[in-house]
Amino acid sequence: MSGIIINPLRSEWPELIKRPQISSKDLDATILEIINTVKESGDEAVKEYSRKFHDFAPENLWVTEDEIASSVKKIDKDLKKAILVAKRNIEKFHKRQVEKVKKIETLKGIVCWRKSVPVEKVGLYVPGGSAPLFSTLLMLAIPAKIAGCNTITVTTPANKSGDVDVAILFVANILGLKNIYKGGGAQAIAALAYGTQTVEKVDKIFGPGNQYVTCAKKLINIDGVAIDMLAGPSELAVYADDTCVPEFVAADLLSQAEHGPDSQVVLVAVKEQIIDKVIQQIDAQLPLLPRAEIVEKSLLNRRFLVIENEDQAFDFLNAYAPEHLIIASENAEPLSERVRNAGSVFLGNFSPESAGDYASGTNHSLPTNGLAKTFSGVSVDSFVKKITFQKIDNKGIKNIGKTVETMAAAEGLSAHKNAVSIRLKKIRDGKI
Repeated sequence: MSGIIINPLRSEWPELIKRPQISSKDLDATILEIINTVKESGDEAVKEYSRKFHDFAPENLWVTEDEIASSVKKIDKDLKKAILVAKRNIEKFHKRQVEKVKKIETLKGIVCWRKSVPVEKVGLYVPGGSAPLFSTLLMLAIPAKIAGCNTITVTTPANKSGDVDVAILFVANILGLKNIYKGGGAQAIAALAYGTQTVEKVDKIFGPGNQYVTCAKKLINIDGVAIDMLAGPSELAVYADDTCVPEFVAADLLSQAEHGPDSQVVLVAVKEQIIDKVIQQIDAQLPLLPRAEIVEKSLLNRRFLVIENEDQAFDFLNAYAPEHLIIASENAEPLSERVRNAGSVFLGNFSPESAGDYASGTNHSLPTNGLAKTFSGVSVDSFVKKITFQKIDNKGIKNIGKTVETMAAAEGLSAHKNAVSIRLKKIRDGKI
């Protein structure tokens, strides 16, 4: 393994921060056809596309409560314990995100406040396939429940036997989720967005997926259905200095690369010798991985850079704006003050990215493809909208009246001015 880039010029950075490109030729047209068919035919369209793309069409889309309840008996005991630990940590972290209402008196007689109100109906897409992501259901459903969403609908692909992964059902069971449906791909996104005979239409859709799911989310968003974000292939950047542990860094890079062949890992080190040691560890660890073939393809997208200047190293990382950032250094916490753009940051030699993926408490639904420059990861805030309130009494309208009248007149909006003037006149005339 080679291809180490030494102190690249800033003019070269735009090329270096590019993500792997997925060919999307004709994809929009294909997905739009699926969406329109689901709009017209509902459940039958979802079943037919499941048969076409996943070799299985469920007789009933709805997962029964008995199926959900039986997951407690079927799930491995150690996995059950692990999920319960993760649930507790995720709940503990996300509960602290709930904002208390704070009333602010901006002028005497004028009180303003903001209140978080839950999105009433949310849809959660949980990928299935070769790696059913029960952890994603934890990450999405827990903040949704904390936010107070009235209806939480989950779609996830069933296997060829017609069953939903037992760990996904166990998570649904311990979270009290009942609206679970057997559907994956673009057809499931369409079902959530527009409703079917079985699936209730939702107000906002959450969850990662492949390029077909992402394209469907993009198209329904254009049509006015809210989504969390357009999450692309997963990515990790690591900053490593002399105090890093190369064996750990290699393991972190490999763990991210196993997500899929279109994932990307970036290593920024202060010395070339650090990268050499990491590469030696990658070569030693890679053959032992069951998904080694996927990892090898993903590593074709890697970027290994030496940037000796610390300031420039973090300037590059901020330009890249990674989904995940590990600062592999004993000085990680002070260095983290330099981070401006990242989805989630892992500090020090004992903070693997996989801990955040599963159980530390933070959310793993994060912005990719540079969107961390402007987007946050999923949180309780993602499941609420903020409504502002204000209450003005007669003293307040007297205090602010002249200001509003003057500004409204300057913009030529006489009715705006009059809405204040008519109140001030009533007060002056003693009629109110």
